[in-house]
Amino acid sequence: MIHVAINGFGRIGRRVFRLLQDHQNIKVVAINDLADTKTLSHLLKYDSVHGRFNGEVSSDENHIIVNNEKVTLLNENHPKLIDWAPFKVDYVIESTGKFKTIPELEFHLKNGANHVILSVPPIEDDIKL
Repeated sequence: MIHVAINGFGRIGRRVFRLLQDHQNIKVVAINDLADTKTLSHLLKYDSVHGRFNGEVSSDENHIIVNNEKVTLLNENHPKLIDWAPFKVDYVIESTGKFKTIPELEFHLKNGANHVILSVPPIEDDIKL
């Protein structure tokens, strides 16, 4: 099982989440975003471009619950504050649009993730994460 975390649950982060739901060997284990679980679960369930989510979506105080699977929500404002280690994260999808330099992205690796996938063009042209 591949463990994925998403940093930034905006338009891109939610789209990636939806796409990953079709892969049984991939599990989204954590999401980091500044919004609360109620708001994020609503945005996931009702998308004005991609339509209604094909599945059950709910939330509790610390989780978005999708088809009875809990995904932990973290509320950190910078990658240096996110501890990915407890989630055994293989890949972090960096989809905030804010963090695109090597030093910023390396925090994901230092904090427990094995790889980072950047959803925007990086600042440096020689980035190899």
